[in-house]
Amino acid sequence: MSAFAIQPEALRDLVATALGDQARNVTVKHSEVTVEVAAVHYLDVMRKLRDTPGCQFEQLIDLCGVDYSTYQETGVEGARFVVVSHLLSVSLNQRVRVRALCADDDFPMMASVCELWSSANWYEREAFDLYGIVFEGHTDLRRILTDYGFIGHPFRKDFPLSGHVEMTYDTEQRRVVYQPVTIEPREITPRIIREENYGGLH
Repeated sequence: MSAFAIQPEALRDLVATALGDQARNVTVKHSEVTVEVAAVHYLDVMRKLRDTPGCQFEQLIDLCGVDYSTYQETGVEGARFVVVSHLLSVSLNQRVRVRALCADDDFPMMASVCELWSSANWYEREAFDLYGIVFEGHTDLRRILTDYGFIGHPFRKDFPLSGHVEMTYDTEQRRVVYQPVTIEPREITPRIIREENYGGLH
């Protein structure tokens, strides 16, 4: 095992060479290498990052979904849903982040990488559950954090803060029952009290 990782700029160049045109861009920021890819190249790119000499990212240590819908309000263009993965090479002591852009905002899909790293299984289920990203090829894509009857995907920016339904335990029926939400959404503005000479300030 290598005691020291190569410099981020050297890793960026190595990864860019390995991926060629399949990478939209490979950047270094805060000493971390990030690869951005389109959904169509995602599985092939991940396989290359695992198998190419000099890359050898044997472990997938994290995978999550991101909803960038509110970024459009600031004038930023791009895909609404992104799958972000973090890969680790134990043998070469190096890491890389992969941002894969879903092609369809209305029905986000991405290839499953479970065939490459078994650790992706529950991560992909979580991203499906919370963001509604469908991982094509996943053999058991079902909810993992919310209930089986849950409606919607709670980490989407347009998901209501109070949800769609609320559940209670019905003692007569001896089971959990679902009912429409009765909580009125409201904005709470914190009350600010300013005292003169607070903390000795004038």
